Amino acid sequence: MASRPMTAWDRFAAWSRRNLPTRESMENSRLLRPIAHRVLAPELWRFTRRSVPRGVALGMFTGILIPMGQIPASAVLALPFRANVPAAALTTFFTNPLTTPFLFVLYYKVGALLLHVDSAVPGQPLGDAVGAAPSWLDWLIQDVGPATGLGMIVCAVAGAVLGYAVAALGWRAWIARKWRHRHDRHDERLGDARNHD
Repeated sequence: MASRPMTAWDRFAAWSRRNLPTRESMENSRLLRPIAHRVLAPELWRFTRRSVPRGVALGMFTGILIPMGQIPASAVLALPFRANVPAAALTTFFTNPLTTPFLFVLYYKVGALLLHVDSAVPGQPLGDAVGAAPSWLDWLIQDVGPATGLGMIVCAVAGAVLGYAVAALGWRAWIARKWRHRHDRHDERLGDARNHD
């Protein structure tokens, strides 16, 4: 019997199982050791319709705002929000070495748009700042830093809201699909039973 080819969902599920932090890895973490007994509480590891979207939202938020130690930070923040720790930890992986440069450009553009950096100063301030080599540090601190920081905060909040909504809708679709599948199997059994009579 030939096996069916792996779908994108199958590959994502396999990757998630390989990279999802386990209770044992959290227990052995030096950063979490003082509060490991609280982070390892069973209710934070159950996959429910409320805890998973909270975990995804928390993972998006910490993934954007915290550059290092995102998984321990999301595990600690899962406590007050009663979020799913594995979902929060797994979601932080969307910020990785491949996506980070693009995300920082996005943060800057969002922040610059909100601060109106380009419209407030006549001419080409970014081009002029890059062209003047000795003042590149001033440009970085005065123009890029505030815009990027504001963009990170806005993107973290927007990402958390969007992540929560997508996870909640995905959870509902998954449950609906399971019920449909169960209902179809029940109908097949009834049809087989009628055919045998």
